[in-house]
Amino acid sequence: MTGPDRAHLTDLLLEAGPDAPTLCEGWDARELAVHLVVRDGRPDAFVPRQLSERLEARSAVPPVLARAVAHADVVEAQLRSLPFAELVQRFRSGPPRWTPQALPQLEALANGLEFYVHGQDLRRAAPSWDPTDPASAEELRPGQREALWRSLRAVARLAYRRSPVGVALVVPAGPQVVAVRRDRQVVLTGEVEELVLHATGRRGAAQVEISGPTDAVAEFSAVVQQL
Repeated sequence: MTGPDRAHLTDLLLEAGPDAPTLCEGWDARELAVHLVVRDGRPDAFVPRQLSERLEARSAVPPVLARAVAHADVVEAQLRSLPFAELVQRFRSGPPRWTPQALPQLEALANGLEFYVHGQDLRRAAPSWDPTDPASAEELRPGQREALWRSLRAVARLAYRRSPVGVALVVPAGPQVVAVRRDRQVVLTGEVEELVLHATGRRGAAQVEISGPTDAVAEFSAVVQQL
């Protein structure tokens, strides 16, 4: 059974079309769909791709991993060549039965934040998206904001761990959490979904206010795009 988050992201992909831009650098909607299908059920391609992206920033990729990445290239190319509707249908169908994510409860836990963020990658990259227009806001399903907050609490500590200053996340008239503790601190204020986008690297599209001591805000702002 397809979960509501998966069904919604599927609809967004089909509505956008294969050539639609996304907030993910270098990816159009087709490339995003390829990523989602690989993430769902091709660990032989997904794991090497993730490892290589992390290692490339620090050192050369070992030969054994390079071969695994070459295999991932083949898998992704095969998926990329599919008609877009067929590719998206593979995503709609969900992960293979042999994966833990095939269990509805585990899928919601593993994919709720991922699917929300990728939906915003599509919506907010569209030329028609206007953050000042109330019509551009997406209504969340019941319970989704609370689920995003639970995921955000875990993600934020990892996302901002290298910040030179402390980082607190605050929802107006709502919950708050300290992601990083330092002597000096900045406060990121916004709705839960906006804080999620900021923490997952969509900082230019996230409607978040940064406040705190002037020097702390300047230091944080100078490095935040690299975090």
